[in-house]
Order: sequence, then structure tokens, then C-alpha cells
Amino acid sequence: MDTVLDALQEGRLFELPENDKTHALQFLAHVIEAFPQIPTGTDIVGNVEEREKATNTALGKGWACPHARVEFEEDLMCVVGWSPSGIDYGASDGRPIKIIVMYLVPSNQRNHYLREISILAKVLKSAAIPDKLPTINDLNDVRNYLLDLIAASKETGGPDARARMIRLQARTAALVPTPLPDLARLLIEPVAIIVGPGLKPVALTQNGDLLAWMDSAAGLAEKLELEGRFGSDTWRLVRRNSSNYAGGRTVYDCLALLEAKSR
Repeated sequence: MDTVLDALQEGRLFELPENDKTHALQFLAHVIEAFPQIPTGTDIVGNVEEREKATNTALGKGWACPHARVEFEEDLMCVVGWSPSGIDYGASDGRPIKIIVMYLVPSNQRNHYLREISILAKVLKSAAIPDKLPTINDLNDVRNYLLDLIAASKETGGPDARARMIRLQARTAALVPTPLPDLARLLIEPVAIIVGPGLKPVALTQNGDLLAWMDSAAGLAEKLELEGRFGSDTWRLVRRNSSNYAGGRTVYDCLALLEAKSR
């Protein structure tokens, strides 16, 4: 479960904004698409949704582990989502899902992924591990619960040094205000941008602040076309893919990211 431990260290644990399965999967997939290691245009959302239609990824006991397989080489990575109220996921044991661990599985990491899922399944089935999910009330509790599972997965039977270090940091954070990791502070919004000859870029978004920022941004279309990114000291745009239409018009499918401290 080292990949889950890495996710905790790097701030990739999120409270899910909705208790709808499709929206929860889309949210986590959008976060993965925003990783700098992911090539522009990689459709993690579609990849995850296609696999979920083929096989329900619920493990039981309130857990699900969807994944996206990609044909490039990179580290095995994951993001973790927590649903306070639980998600109707169609799990075989009938329990709502509270923890979703979404994996990115590059072509060179498939055996690593299978080993990690096998270890996780064994830990969840262990009678020695208390089922704490129904009593968890906040992200600190989620983090400590995950650390307990990671510690239990180690052959030594006790917490390793990295797990103890993160636990200490998490408990200290509850007493002393400190900056959260960048990914944990991100607001992520999907947005479509229409550009064309003689046209001012037209942004399609539900976020009024984001719309105002894009309407005043200079050079947006050029940067998206040449670099696939556009940003300032507030919002940042990342191009996922683009579609060309008659009349030289292009629609860019993007993610907009904003650090919470900037709002």
C-alpha cells in the first residue's frame, strides 16, 4: 500500500463534493488528468468510466478501487476520495462506498498494481482490523484510519517510519495552522473554450469568477494552442483535448485549477 501512503504524503486525499457515483469518479479522474506527468489529451475520465461499466470496482466494506490503464511508462499513482455520507456504488455487500482509491496504472506498473490491490483486499478482510469507517467524521480521521491500514499491511506488523512521520504531522496540523499540500487546496472546474478567427474566446463554465477571469485574460487562445496551458497568479488552465470545426473554430476541453488560498 505504498502508493496510498505516497498519496497521503503528497496531499491527494479529498473530501468528495457529491455522493453521486458518476460525479465522484469524474472528480477524481479530473484530478489525475491535472497531474504534470499526464500527457495532454489523456482521457482518464473516459478510461475510468469504460472500465467501471464493464466491472464494478467495489471491494466491499465501504471501499472501491477504480483504475485507468494507460499506455505510457510512469510511476503507479493514486488519488483517494472520502464520502462522508457514502455512495450507492452497487457493492456486492450492499454497503455504501466511503473510500474511493483511484489508480493510474501505466503499462510498466501493472504487476505492481495487482500486488497492491491484493494486499489491500487482504488487509480489509483481516479480522484484526477494526471497521472504523462508519465512525469517521473528518479528513484527519480518514488519514489516520488509512495509516493504520498501511501499518497493518507491513510484514513487520508495526507502523514504519514514514507512516509514523505522517501521523505526527497530521496530529500537529490539528493544533497548529500550517499550509496544506497544494493538491489538497485545489478547486478544480471543467470548462470549454470556443476560439476562432476574429472571435473573442467564449468560455462555457458554471463558475462566475472563472468566467470573469477568462473574459479578461489576454493571449488565452494562443497559449492553449501552443503550450496546452494558460495561467496567472490565480486560475490556471490545462488543456485536456480539442475539437476542430468548420470556419476555423476550435473547442478546447480544459480543467481550471485554483488554489483555495488565492480565492
